Amino acid sequence: METLTVRTQSHDQMVDITSQVQEIVARSGVESGEVVVFVPHTTAGITVNEHADPDVARDILEVLDRLVPWRADYHHREGNAASHVKAGLMGSSAGLIIEGGRLVLGTWQGVFLCEFDGPRSRKVHVRLQPTPAVTDRAEPFP
Repeated sequence: METLTVRTQSHDQMVDITSQVQEIVARSGVESGEVVVFVPHTTAGITVNEHADPDVARDILEVLDRLVPWRADYHHREGNAASHVKAGLMGSSAGLIIEGGRLVLGTWQGVFLCEFDGPRSRKVHVRLQPTPAVTDRAEPFP
């Protein structure tokens, strides 16, 4: 497992971490397998979405603000209840496929750290699972 440190710059922000995750995959030498990208924070999330047009991230953040306003009659009195709700909606991880030593993503897709209580320094854990090697031995199933 490797850990990225991502410094966010604003209260709500989507940070494209695709290249950092791909760099970890490339350094690992894993040609085929899976990677899990996980954020161990309760007010941040991980998502896969379009990264070619920055307006998509802005639209997502604006919709989340309308759905989950910063000020409301929340029971959590720490003052950041909306951040927890938004993080729960986005989720804390994404699982991706690796083929040919590269992330398998659609043409416009990228991996994002979603900040909802920044600015902060966030950790993102990246864990790779290579596909087991196939042997030429034919063994009957038990």
